[in-house]
Amino acid sequence: MKYTSEIVIDLPREEFLKKLDNVENMKHWQRGLVKYELLSQNPDAEGARMSLTYKMGKREFDMIETIIKKNLPEEMYTTYDTKGVHNVQKNYFKEENGKTRWISESEFQFSGLGMKIMAFMMPGAFKKQSQKYLEDFKAFAENGTSVLNL
Repeated sequence: MKYTSEIVIDLPREEFLKKLDNVENMKHWQRGLVKYELLSQNPDAEGARMSLTYKMGKREFDMIETIIKKNLPEEMYTTYDTKGVHNVQKNYFKEENGKTRWISESEFQFSGLGMKIMAFMMPGAFKKQSQKYLEDFKAFAENGTSVLNL
């Protein structure tokens, strides 16, 4: 399953990237994030890995983020792996009149039967979640609104 999400953030790209690329900020815009752990010596390098734990409803799950390509300020590619799901994220950051357009291309690959069925039955849920992360980041970056306070 592939789709693209995008949003315009009312910040210059340099300021946008300082907020996006700071792991301490993730808890303010990634709903359900319980904890993270850097697994690499240089967390900004290509190949760097981080363990992420999320709680959604009563379900808690772990995933591994891997930086595949980091060519800031233009682009950053990452993968996210959890049981039955491999997600490739290609993120592009475009400067537009003092604002930043964030274009996020998502590709999900499912290996477990349960996840394949869920993706087939509810593809909109994945798109909605991706868009929600973009909207929550916009609220945090522009106004300081944290999902921790919702």
